[in-house]
Amino acid sequence: MKWTDINQIAIELAEAHPEIDPKTVRFTDLHNWVVELEEFDDDHHHGGEKILEAIQMAWIDELE
Repeated sequence: MKWTDINQIAIELAEAHPEIDPKTVRFTDLHNWVVELEEFDDDHHHGGEKILEAIQMAWIDELE
């Protein structure tokens, strides 16, 4: 998985952290959780604020 796989990342995060409300997640935590995903294989430094915001929004959509 790469940073651009936003929807897949959101699905994986929803499964890995079912107790978490994505609206309350800090970007530092979100970044760490993404790079810790088993299937994630991308440069950890490329996860900027815009990407993290898109992942967070996709995660929120996934739960609704």
